[in-house]
Amino acid sequence: MIKSELIQRISEQNPHLYQRDVENIVNAILGEIIAAMARGDRVELRGLGAFSVKKRSKRNPAGKLRIVEPEKGPTSVSRSQIKRAVKEHAARTDK
Repeated sequence: MIKSELIQRISEQNPHLYQRDVENIVNAILGEIIAAMARGDRVELRGLGAFSVKKRSKRNPAGKLRIVEPEKGPTSVSRSQIKRAVKEHAARTDK
């Protein structure tokens, strides 16, 4: 699902809200998550997951040598509820 699909689905579930208002809300939430991660803060959304920025070392795939210069990159930890829901959905659709 992409952001525009998320906005569309939320708009359909909440017909009392204008789509532009839903888009502003989604953009505000995502903007706050990104800003927090840019500050180096950890963001935890109960039932969804935790997001943080972690220092990672680069490596040379050919020589498998670690390069000293660290790179910062986002990481996320999914909660077991999401994993379980995805597995259950996949099991239902496979039948």
